[in-house]
This record gives sequence, structure tokens and C-alpha cells, in this order.
Amino acid sequence: MLSAPFIRDLRDFIRSAFPGQFVTIVAGIVALSLAAAVATAIFRIRDRRALRYGAIAAALAFGTAYALWNAQGVADVDAVERFHFVEYGLVTLLFYRAWRPRGDASAFIMPVFAGVVVGTLEEWLQWFIPGRVGDMRDVFLNAAAILCGLLFSLGIDPPTPLTPSLKPGSWRRIGIGATIATMVFAMFVHTVHLGFEIEDPDGGRFRSRYDAQALAALAEARRAEWAAIGSIPRPASRSREDQYLSEGHLHVQERNRQWSAGNIAAAWCENRILEKFYAPVLTTPSYLDAKGHAWPDEHREDASRRAGTAPAAGYVSRADATEGPHFIRAWPVPIFWLAVAGLVSAILAGTYALDRRSMGSDHGLTPLDC
Repeated sequence: MLSAPFIRDLRDFIRSAFPGQFVTIVAGIVALSLAAAVATAIFRIRDRRALRYGAIAAALAFGTAYALWNAQGVADVDAVERFHFVEYGLVTLLFYRAWRPRGDASAFIMPVFAGVVVGTLEEWLQWFIPGRVGDMRDVFLNAAAILCGLLFSLGIDPPTPLTPSLKPGSWRRIGIGATIATMVFAMFVHTVHLGFEIEDPDGGRFRSRYDAQALAALAEARRAEWAAIGSIPRPASRSREDQYLSEGHLHVQERNRQWSAGNIAAAWCENRILEKFYAPVLTTPSYLDAKGHAWPDEHREDASRRAGTAPAAGYVSRADATEGPHFIRAWPVPIFWLAVAGLVSAILAGTYALDRRSMGSDHGLTPLDC
């Protein structure tokens, strides 16, 4: 997690020092790590070979299948995501070794919750860092890697004896672990993914982390800030990402993509969204374009003429969803947190009841004890 602010610098160094070899280097690290892990497992396995080899084979098969299914088709992205399997496999193994002395099924459940918390916090931190992406989808990727790591942990160091039962107190720990993982994930979703759907008569509908009033205020603030320095500087790798600027860049990319695809009406709607809500991003020279992203007058007039009178009301921007579902979810915040509260209450009530049952009703335990 603490390495997140430095990853962009490391990535840029590898690409400059070894041009065209970034994917090969990352893939080589992944391959060597997996080979070392498998060799270590083979060296350690002396008994219960069928179970332990089977668990390791299942981890490799599941990880390979998920990586292929989840592949984006972009070599750099896919290589980095496969590195996550090594990273979170190791994280899970360490958590498993911490809980293994419990000697019951909680040794397999608690590492999952702990790994999910770490994976969610890492994605949350990445969301604040320029050049990094924090995404719910990557949390699920981390969770798949955690399951692979758990299977590998079972193969390399199974508990003795291996029992599916739970000792008194374990249900309580599971309930607390599940609650913490749920709350951390919910706060991550609230911060990163929840936003608003804005409908504009000229640009159509689009999603933003900010409502229309907040976008107007941010536009005024950024216009004054960037005018004072003359351009938009490249953000430092250890600064906080400007989400307003990032949203504007996404709409610029979507406008240009629609124009290149010949969807003139859609490109025109995206340009109107930029002009009305992200004007400083459009007109200020930046580290990405020394002239800014605004269309020249003749280009804009041509786009307006070719777009004609197509109604913008039917246009829905996909600027935040070019590779899948909308990144920003326009879920009502009160309903979201009501659902989270209901889920957490059910988890705590259910695990508390099961823990009471496992301990026996004659122990005289109070809810505070549990």
C-alpha cells in the first residue's frame, strides 16, 4: 500500500530504461514468482499429497481462468493485473499463517476478510494518486487472488488436524471480520463510485462525482487557479489527483473517440458537456496539449452543422464507461447506506446467535461479553 505513490515513477523508469520491455519484465517477475512458489510447495509436501497437490493445482487453474476471463486486451494492464495474483497470494499466505493456530475453519475465513480489507484500502489509496486507478473491479480482482492464495496456503501448510468445525468464539471473530470488510468496502464505494447523473438540454446525460452546482463552482476555482500559472501542470506522482480535471480529460477522450468513429452528433454532445461544465479543462494549455483541447472555430462550426438538429436529450455519455459498466454509480446515498446497515446488522445478529449456540446457553454470556 505504501508503495502506491511510487509505482508511477517505477513504471516510467522501467519504460525509459528498457523501451518496449515493460510487459516482458512484469510477466517475467510473475512467472519467476509462481515458479518459486510451486518449487517451495513441492519441497515442503511430504504427506497428504493428493489433498495438497490438488489445492495448489486448483489455485493455479482458478487464477489462470480468472486472468483470462478478466483480461482487458491491453498488454500493460493485463500484465499488471496478473502481478496482483502474486501480490495478494503472498498477502493471503501471511494472514493465513497468522490465523492457522486457531486450528478450525476460521483459519480459512479470516484471511479472506483481512485480505479484502487490505485490497480495498490499496485501491482507495490509489484513487487519490495521479496516474493510478482505484476501482471496485480491481477489488474483485484482488478477492480472486486472495482465494487463489488461500488454496495455495492450504496446499503448502495445511492445519493438523484439518477440520471444518468452528471453536467457541470463532463465529464472533467471523462476524467482526465480515463487518469490517463490508464497512471498508462500502466506504470505498461511497468515496470512489457514488455520484450524480446530470441531464443537460445541450449535452444530454452524463455522470459525475459532483452535482451541477458543484461542477460550476469547481470550474470557476480551476479557471482562476490555472490562469494564475498559465497552464495545467503535470501532477506530481505524490500529490492528490484532481478528480475534476480527470473527469474533464475523460470527456475529451470520449469526444475525440466519437469523432474518429464518425459519430458526429455524439462528439458534438460531448463537446457541449465540456464547454458548459469543464470549460477550463477545454481551454487551458496543459501538459497533455500545449494548445488546450478546444476545437478551433472552423472545426466547431463544422461539427455543429454536421450534428444538425439531433436532440441531445437522447444522448447518454459513456465517458466514464468506455470499457464496461459506468464507473460512477448514480445510487441514492441514503438507500445505499440503509442497505449496508441492514447487511451488517444481519451479519452481526447471525454470527452472534451462532456463537452463542456453539458456546452453549449455560455460560451466562452477555452481548457485551461476545
